[in-house]
Amino acid sequence: MTEFSLNGDATLKLSGTSYQIGYKHGSTLKEKVHNSLATYEKMFRETVGYSWKEACEKALLHLTAIEEYNLNYMKEMEGVAAGANVKFEDILTLNTRSEIALADSPDGCTSFALTSPKTHRTWLAQNWDWKGEQTDSLISLEIQQANLPTLQFVTEAGIIGKIGCNSEGIGVCLNALVTNTWEPKVPLHLGLRAILESDSIEKAISKVDNNQIASPANFLIASHTGQSVNMEVSPIHTEQIHAKNGALIHTNHICAEEMKQKVREEVSADSYDRLLTIDKLTRNLTKENIKAEDLFLLLSDHENYPASICRHAFDENTSKFSGMETVFSIVMDLTAKKLSWMKGKPCEMINQSF
Repeated sequence: MTEFSLNGDATLKLSGTSYQIGYKHGSTLKEKVHNSLATYEKMFRETVGYSWKEACEKALLHLTAIEEYNLNYMKEMEGVAAGANVKFEDILTLNTRSEIALADSPDGCTSFALTSPKTHRTWLAQNWDWKGEQTDSLISLEIQQANLPTLQFVTEAGIIGKIGCNSEGIGVCLNALVTNTWEPKVPLHLGLRAILESDSIEKAISKVDNNQIASPANFLIASHTGQSVNMEVSPIHTEQIHAKNGALIHTNHICAEEMKQKVREEVSADSYDRLLTIDKLTRNLTKENIKAEDLFLLLSDHENYPASICRHAFDENTSKFSGMETVFSIVMDLTAKKLSWMKGKPCEMINQSF
């Protein structure tokens, strides 16, 4: 596997037991972990009215589900907490931040996969749109564990799963959904970690199928074999959406018809706009040999600016959906098992990087 940060950010390589992996994460990136904690303490207070103590109490409701799902995740979070010199509950709360915050504080993101017959390779890409304060908490991890694929992913310090790929050519992107639907099941960031630990797309699907995930989200999963699937998940219903003509796209609203009937959501209009735009851009991409640069260019699109695919922050007083911006962009060539990413908005970085 190869990883390339277009900003020059170093990848932290971790190995050993789950606790050792977590401890090195927490101790090496202690300042960034503390920045994550400060960001979410402020966000929970301002968006859902929770004190940090109340957020931790809600996070603790997920303990039984996590222990049954994968005990190693508990051990790794314990290691992160010890390394960063914070409480276990603090790190657990970071890893359940979507279950706490997304009822009233929307994530962003535009993601897509390109496969045959569109291209002879398998590509997976997205912009991750969120609070700009978390830019300073972004980290790139490479994790080696016994009897599992090597993982490469970009995440927020203290969170043990997010967006990336593995040495078996399995990759995943994330699109959040704004909804009050919640049950004390597996937090979605740990579902992402389980996908990254899978050696086939079938196994990856099994890790987030059957209503296992605590809150609604879309996981766009793809494989070097050319398979791809949108998994719209929730604790009450899960549905799959498959590619058409070698392209699969998603933004921040529910697309599967049955899911729409079962999960009530609050959608920003720009999610529909971005879906139409990325559909047009991927359909118009007809180059025979697609390169990572071509996909970063798609992610730099400014149609419907500032609430565009390349999202720029705007007046936070107009809507709770404002104030979001593109925090990082990522492109994965799953055929070559290569990940490239850039911190910040791709429109500001791409001319410097290629």
